[in-house]
Amino acid sequence: MVRTKSKDRVDDNIIKKLQEPVQAKRPMLGHVVPKASRSRVLPKNVKKSGGSSRSPILRPQGRTRDTNLNNPSNLRIIGGTFKGRRLSSPTSVYLRPMMGKVRSAVFSTLTSFGLFEAVAEIESDAVRKVRHLDVFAGSGSVGLESLSRGAREVTFVDLAKDCCEAVQRNLNICGVEGRGRVVNCDALVALRDPHSVGVMTTSGSTGDDVWGGGAYDLITVCPPYEEVVYADLLDALLNSDCCKEDTIVLLEYPVELGCLPHVLEANNNPGKKMLGLRNRKYGRTVIAMYIVSPSGRVPGADIRPEEFVNL
Repeated sequence: MVRTKSKDRVDDNIIKKLQEPVQAKRPMLGHVVPKASRSRVLPKNVKKSGGSSRSPILRPQGRTRDTNLNNPSNLRIIGGTFKGRRLSSPTSVYLRPMMGKVRSAVFSTLTSFGLFEAVAEIESDAVRKVRHLDVFAGSGSVGLESLSRGAREVTFVDLAKDCCEAVQRNLNICGVEGRGRVVNCDALVALRDPHSVGVMTTSGSTGDDVWGGGAYDLITVCPPYEEVVYADLLDALLNSDCCKEDTIVLLEYPVELGCLPHVLEANNNPGKKMLGLRNRKYGRTVIAMYIVSPSGRVPGADIRPEEFVNL
């Protein structure tokens, strides 16, 4: 159970909304539509003024794709070493990946926190600190963007086997198989019991504990809005061994959920809390960034409660 720092009525309303499945209907965009929407298909006897005689079939996010459909995503890496590299997408699952302009803004902010700065140099290769956990990875575009910017390693978690296979293909495409690990499991299991599924190991994924053992420096959570309960996700994050002091947590959520609280505390872990750094709206998508139990050693990670008042 997650609680906010204060006990006023507004916070009670926020907690109530977090504990309910969110209704986040979206306009018809390309091949992705909300589950409640109808596919936009013209009758067979009606022709358009040009091009194909029928408009594209619009499919709901997360549903199985027809085997004869082409991959519509056209995802690319936005910046860094692999800038411009096209990414493969799952062949049987529909995704609504983070838009390129949002990824660009997100990684600009993360870079300002000093996450991708080199901390050492060994044999002319920069050694970087960041260990990144990408939850609800989909095609892996967020984690791969992180690798492109210089993350040391990324663990990708997704329940769909097809998504995991797409991530592995993309690691191969970018030539960074040794810096990425793919875990096929439920997101809540990965956060609540990371050791059981290999998301964490006692001595860290590289066999040492120089960077804080198996805990992560950056955790990104970009779920399909209508298929999760955000209170469960926040509770799992707050109580997870994956989080340590100064871990940056990015959570994507829909405007329909309302504004997330600035301070989140865990009932089962006294003293551990997440403080809001940024809360930015991009159309109908909101990106919240938190820092776990800050030590003050992360440059630029200033607490901004004013961004967690209204959307």
